[in-house]
Amino acid sequence: MPAFGSFKDVTIDIEDHVAVVEFSKPSQNFFDVELISEIADAFEGLDETSDCRAIVLASPGRIFCAGANLNDGRDLGEKSPGHYPLYEQGVRLFRTTKPIVGAIQGAAIGGGFGLAMTPDFRVACPESRFSANFTRMGYHPGFGLTVTLPETIGRKHAERMLYNGCRVKGEEAFAMGLADVLVDGPKNVRPAAIELAREIAQCSPLGVVACRTIMRDGYADRIAAATDKELANQNSLRGTADFTEGVEAMTDRRLPHFIGA
Repeated sequence: MPAFGSFKDVTIDIEDHVAVVEFSKPSQNFFDVELISEIADAFEGLDETSDCRAIVLASPGRIFCAGANLNDGRDLGEKSPGHYPLYEQGVRLFRTTKPIVGAIQGAAIGGGFGLAMTPDFRVACPESRFSANFTRMGYHPGFGLTVTLPETIGRKHAERMLYNGCRVKGEEAFAMGLADVLVDGPKNVRPAAIELAREIAQCSPLGVVACRTIMRDGYADRIAAATDKELANQNSLRGTADFTEGVEAMTDRRLPHFIGA
């Protein structure tokens, strides 16, 4: 196995040309800029080794990723106009070359949903949950979801999820094409994701990478452009009363009372 340097919250295990990249931030696997950067470093390192032909992105516990660590504005905030480290690191995930399978064993919420959309394929179970809950917080969707979601499930399904922040369970996700494989129970998600990655790894590695490069031509650039627009709207909404109310309502576990200001 090649040396990837040391990671704080990410581990890499390679077997039969399949690399399992696991990120862990107990208990809800919230992310910050450092974690997204570590995942991107892992993906880029795996691009450089012939030992890996396909990747599984996974996390431990009941929750795949509950989103961004909103308590750490230092890591999530805009450093200077037009410079937002979180999205800059996030776009790196879409620029790597090897196919990725996401093992989504539980909730993928907000930015965690955005992270769950970085893989080419998703394996889910009835306990899986997908939600772009931004508008329920008086906020704008981010992490490139305005591109990745309609690209995957079509405009109408994406509009519903982005406009009302609904939670889509595993069965519905599979029916709409958000999940590519549905298995029985969280414990079966990762093995099924590894099996799908192994099927890809058994094919010509040069052929797969070449095909994926053409299939995703311009995709990362579109996501980068979208995150610029998403960020502009997020910055505008962050100073509103509705955003303050939305965050408080989420903390209090109640319905928000928005006033449109």
